[in-house]
Amino acid sequence: MSDYVSSVSAALRQRYADQPEYLQSVLTWLEMITPALQDSDVYERLDLLTRMVEPDRMLSFTVPWVDDKGFAHTCHGYRVQFNSAIGPYKGGLRFHPSVNPSVVKFLGFEQTYKNALTGLPIGGAAGGADFDPRGKSNREIMRFCQSFMTALYRHIGADTDIPAGDIGVGAREIGYLFGEYKRLTGRSESSALTGKGLTYGGSKIRQEAAGFGTVYFTARMLEHQGETMEGKRLAVSGFGNMSWGVCRKSAELGGKVVTLSGPDGYVYDPDGVTTQEKFDFMLQMRASGADKVEAYADRFGVEFYAGKKPWEVPVDIVIPCATQNELDVEDAVRIVANNVRYYVEGSNMPATSDALNLLRLSPRVLTAGSKASGTGGVVVSALEMVQNSLRYSWTRREVEERLKKIMGDIYDASAAAAEEYGLGYDLIAGNDIAAFKKISQAMIAQGL
Repeated sequence: MSDYVSSVSAALRQRYADQPEYLQSVLTWLEMITPALQDSDVYERLDLLTRMVEPDRMLSFTVPWVDDKGFAHTCHGYRVQFNSAIGPYKGGLRFHPSVNPSVVKFLGFEQTYKNALTGLPIGGAAGGADFDPRGKSNREIMRFCQSFMTALYRHIGADTDIPAGDIGVGAREIGYLFGEYKRLTGRSESSALTGKGLTYGGSKIRQEAAGFGTVYFTARMLEHQGETMEGKRLAVSGFGNMSWGVCRKSAELGGKVVTLSGPDGYVYDPDGVTTQEKFDFMLQMRASGADKVEAYADRFGVEFYAGKKPWEVPVDIVIPCATQNELDVEDAVRIVANNVRYYVEGSNMPATSDALNLLRLSPRVLTAGSKASGTGGVVVSALEMVQNSLRYSWTRREVEERLKKIMGDIYDASAAAAEEYGLGYDLIAGNDIAAFKKISQAMIAQGL
């Protein structure tokens, strides 16, 4: 079996040398699931690994749009439908200049295994465009979304592929996308997209879900160690939906987030992001489109560290919430040196491979990967689909109770898989193995 894994790895390195995000994601996954491959030779006989690391299809298209001055622009759009073994494709759309085939495929791959852990019948996908919503008017964003959906609508639907939001795609963008989908198809198909507004089929706590889910997962890790969130200090990156949710739920459970970050640097707030005023200001910063965190320091009189990352601050828990590869080996060394006890990933693949291995192998740091801890957003997206099919809206409390239970189930599955394969408390390998087992069994059952 080791020869088979080596051959798949070599083929991936050769084929995707120019797609670093995607290559990093799949090679790390292969390393994590290797202990589970000894169960049977069926994986090699059916060449299952190759089928699992390659998407079912990759769509690319141009997205022309007109700005408010009447000038035309052309962006590039993508949708990768990665795996539908356990349900229709599902995953976010990202509008950001960094979007390219490598980023989209990495996101789709990660999403496939996140979704499998939820226990809900959904496959994995991702998409987006190299369009930057920052600095654009509402009308420009609307025109772009309408053009994007004109290219995408043929390939999505409630039983086919269900997009959701990601970086640069919030409730506003989902609204414009959904409106155009209805016009093009003539169907008010509520479950064709998730992340919708509450007035037309959206779910309560959708914006908070990713951060809330990450904190619920972290709380289970603490519980395993006989601890609680009470009194814990957290270092968090970003100031978007994920960070906002982490701040709010941590404060509710007695902890406090003391850092936020942006492309310009990070802020250190020793009193913690714990008040409604601070939560509301995070929303204002995001809505401004400036993408700078220094405004928080100006507003609340705290320190701002230009061009630096928050991982130098001594805390109990580190939760990266911004973007991929935001944490490198130097950051990981600093985290270990600061005696950080818990490293929990909120965003997709926030650490480089070397940084992640350093943290995983440190006896001081307990780690959890985003395929498990960062699944809160997709959980509530899937619950939104359930509510749409029922033509019924659950209360905020009902949605949050379901989210909390599913995050607990994900923790249990990750811990059990790690223990089953003699990996101790390696939750990152555990969540990869648990998801792999579920998807591979479904693929085997469905034949070639």
